[in-house]
Amino acid sequence: MIPFRTGFGYDVHQFAENRKLIIGGVEIPFHKGLLGHSDADVLLHAITDAMLGALALGDLGKHFPDTDNQFKNADSKIFLSETYKMIIERGYKIGNIDATVVIEKPKLVPHISQIRNVIAGLLTCSEEQISIKATTSEKMGFVGHEDGVKAYANVLLIKS
Repeated sequence: MIPFRTGFGYDVHQFAENRKLIIGGVEIPFHKGLLGHSDADVLLHAITDAMLGALALGDLGKHFPDTDNQFKNADSKIFLSETYKMIIERGYKIGNIDATVVIEKPKLVPHISQIRNVIAGLLTCSEEQISIKATTSEKMGFVGHEDGVKAYANVLLIKS
């Protein structure tokens, strides 16, 4: 038995009109949202991918494909919760999560505490185990030109 496992996740979504901006399970006030088959929560997608990767179970698209209508406009908290069940079933628990959202606007700092609280609640762990950071792309690339958002996540799973 391996006493711990790590995983890395990445996700990206473009901005779109007439969509809510959901990041980390929290609705962020902004004039645009993210485009995707589900709610396009870039942060929860990256974290879910990291969790699946830690267990070598594939990726978000394998378990929650965008070709399946049951996931149309789905709340990404469902993806995170279902993946967490897979972790528990395999005898692991969350050690910690470290994630970064790369976004030019809006500023996420006022929402980080709420995002950490939502994620910790879904994963039945302490907020101290959840690190969420936000940075800009210094006006470079698609993020810098405010065309979209990307997120990176690392997760440590510990054998229960």
